[in-house]
Amino acid sequence: MSTVTATFTEPAPRFTDLLAAEWIKLRSLRSTYWVLALAALAAIVVNLNAVHTDLTYIDHPSPRLPGMPPYRYDPLFHGLGNISSDLMAVAAGSLGAITVFGEYTTGLIRTTFAAVPDRRGVIAAKVLLIGGITTLAGVVVSVVSFFGTNAMLASRHVGLSITDDGCLRAVLAYAAIVPTCALIGMALGALLRHATASIVSLVMLMFILPMMFGGDRYRWLKEIGTHLPLATVQRLTINPNSMTTMGKYAPSVLDSWITMGLWAAAAVAVTVVVVRRRDV
Repeated sequence: MSTVTATFTEPAPRFTDLLAAEWIKLRSLRSTYWVLALAALAAIVVNLNAVHTDLTYIDHPSPRLPGMPPYRYDPLFHGLGNISSDLMAVAAGSLGAITVFGEYTTGLIRTTFAAVPDRRGVIAAKVLLIGGITTLAGVVVSVVSFFGTNAMLASRHVGLSITDDGCLRAVLAYAAIVPTCALIGMALGALLRHATASIVSLVMLMFILPMMFGGDRYRWLKEIGTHLPLATVQRLTINPNSMTTMGKYAPSVLDSWITMGLWAAAAVAVTVVVVRRRDV
């Protein structure tokens, strides 16, 4: 009498399954998305408060200085401020780094790769999830800040419309820098696999390194500085009709868009290569 043994091969997980698994991991760490949500709320409040504070100076402007052109209030400069974009850059970058180094720190990454040997699929799911969440946060901050501040300025007849020159570009760039910084954080988390080292490196890249490449004396130094991540959003949010500039050797609008895209693409490539080739 012969027996027949049936073997069953477990189907490979679908990409939607990987997305669901990454969402469960992220949702289980409430502190991570609460930090992003609170950072987004704080960024909006900072922008709204900045313009609300300016209303007094708009109603009672300072006397015009001899030989100086009349001052023209710039709603883009004040309504989409650097402080808020810096805050979102740190929050998003930290979230991106945590999603990678957190699994290595706890050892969960071994379980993940044992269940799903396709490391590229796992990283693709992480990138899509974190990129999507931080894009949503960036859009909320950018849109609410722009329309909220210009609604306050409408009664003073200095507000802008989204159809005005440079406004749509500024709103899109202000939102796009948030997922870009999140992807950079993921790359640093994959490279360093350590909480303190990843966050410190993120802060150095975003805020300390630009201080070394300022000034207009040496063109090559200035051009390096203008191609760092946060410099791209500074260029793209400049109002074409204002007196605000980045000084000499400022990049073009297209150049800044390309630079921002290259930072995001390079961050994803680094994350994928490092996670695939290094042992857990």
